[in-house]
Amino acid sequence: MQIFILHIVSDEYFLIFCHTEYHLGQLKAKLAKLRTQLLEPPKGSSGGGDGFEVTKFGHGRVALIGFPSVGKSTLLTMLTGTHSEAASYEFTTLTCIPGIIHYNDTKIQLLDLPGIIEGASEGKGRGRQVIAVAKSSDLVLMVLDASKSEGHRQILTRELEAVGLRLNKRPPQIYFKRKKTGGISFNTTAPLTHIDEKLCYQILHEYKIHNAEVLFREDATVDDLIDVIEGNRKYIKCVYVYNKIDVVGIDDVDKLARQPNSLVISCNLKLNLDRLLARMWEEMGLVRVYTKPQGQQPDFTDPVVLSSDRGGCTVEDFCNHIHRSLLKDVKYVLVWGTSARHYPQHCGLSHGLQDEDVVQIVKKKEKEEGGRGRFKSHTNAPDRISDRVKKAPLKT
Repeated sequence: MQIFILHIVSDEYFLIFCHTEYHLGQLKAKLAKLRTQLLEPPKGSSGGGDGFEVTKFGHGRVALIGFPSVGKSTLLTMLTGTHSEAASYEFTTLTCIPGIIHYNDTKIQLLDLPGIIEGASEGKGRGRQVIAVAKSSDLVLMVLDASKSEGHRQILTRELEAVGLRLNKRPPQIYFKRKKTGGISFNTTAPLTHIDEKLCYQILHEYKIHNAEVLFREDATVDDLIDVIEGNRKYIKCVYVYNKIDVVGIDDVDKLARQPNSLVISCNLKLNLDRLLARMWEEMGLVRVYTKPQGQQPDFTDPVVLSSDRGGCTVEDFCNHIHRSLLKDVKYVLVWGTSARHYPQHCGLSHGLQDEDVVQIVKKKEKEEGGRGRFKSHTNAPDRISDRVKKAPLKT
């Protein structure tokens, strides 16, 4: 009898747990929907105000984000040589100041943004303009004060995620497509533990979506499904840079350095700045490809810089980077480098290139118009017999 009662109690607990999960899923969808409506500019307005007019330049863009007086301006000055006013009081930088880093034969644009505060996602302290520039970057360096509490990192992450920035995350493997008719089609190729078909239907109905096709390719969560439905999320890499390590103990420095996606520096003593540049290069994944004209030596002075975030790193992307009309004339390419199995390797357009590869493009030969000998395909004679020029009669 006791076992039977326990079984009933466990079933009731399971039912309560299931209803709680469904209720939490609906609440998350409602909050995400309302947050999106609040962050959108009102209808009829020209926009969210004056932004930072910074033209993209170079082979990549890196944004410095952090609280006021954490050393962003000093870091920009030391890495790029561009003067950015630095002082002991907060909000010294009031606009976006760009600089250029020359590293490994590439040019990386570094942006010093004004310090953001809690509530930046709602527009406090020009927070929306700062976050909008961060969305257009290839990498975010979150500069933190090593002597302050860990709560600053959580506050900044929460403010960025509130406006659709997902730091150090990849897009969820969920296929979602709206349809005009046919109802909701739910399929999965992996076992799901965080969401089921009923909860998926409830979330879609919360967005007033009654005809759609949903396919889960991984064990995703409710938040992942909401991000896919919203469709305005930006997945970007982020490195947490802890500055002012010269004012804390060695144990604290070791603890901060061992955290994932973290790096410790000191702008005052110029410590670990070379490692910061190398980490930026690794995270951005830039690929330098050198060209080799036929019968000549490779040109190692001006490489073609490719990136997986900016177009791709295949031979086809390399040709498009040089000129759009080059693809139709390519017969094959010769590749030297780490991506080739032997030197040189004949490759097609889908071959993936790696850093410091050398590429030679072999074009198709132009056809000769006249041909040769008896295989001559073109003639100047008229097509019809009546159009032929008659020979003059022989004189007798």
